[in-house]
Amino acid sequence: QVQLVESGGGLVQSGGSLRLSCAASGVTMDYYFIGWFRQDPGMEREGVSCISYRYGTTYYTDYADSVKGRFTISKDNVKNPVYLQMNSLKPEDTAVYYCATDVGRHGSCRLGPAAYASWGQGTQVTVSS
Repeated sequence: QVQLVESGGGLVQSGGSLRLSCAASGVTMDYYFIGWFRQDPGMEREGVSCISYRYGTTYYTDYADSVKGRFTISKDNVKNPVYLQMNSLKPEDTAVYYCATDVGRHGSCRLGPAAYASWGQGTQVTVSS
C-alpha cells in the first residue's frame, strides 16, 4: 500500500520561502507521477505542480500558471523525497498542501486531482502579508 507523508509547511511572511517534502513508501514500480496540490476551505483542490518519474530520472514537470517561476518541483533519486521549493510566497498561496501519486503511469503528468490514486494527509502553509 502506498503511503505519502508531507512535511515542511509553516508560517512565513510574504516574499519568503518554504520547502515542502513528500516521502513515499510502498511504491513498488519504477515509474509514476507525483503531484502537489493545495486546497483552501470551501475551495476545490488545485493542482500546483507535478513530476513524471521513471527509473530514477525526472523526464517531465509541469506547473500551474499561478506558481510558474516561483515554485520548483524536484526529486534527486529513487530514495529521496519529492520536494516543492516555494519562493516569493504570496498570501494567496496560503492553503493545505497535499502530495499525491499515481504509480505505473507513463507520459506527461497531469495537474488534475482525479489523475492521482494515493494521497498524503497534507501540510498547512500560511503566508502572512
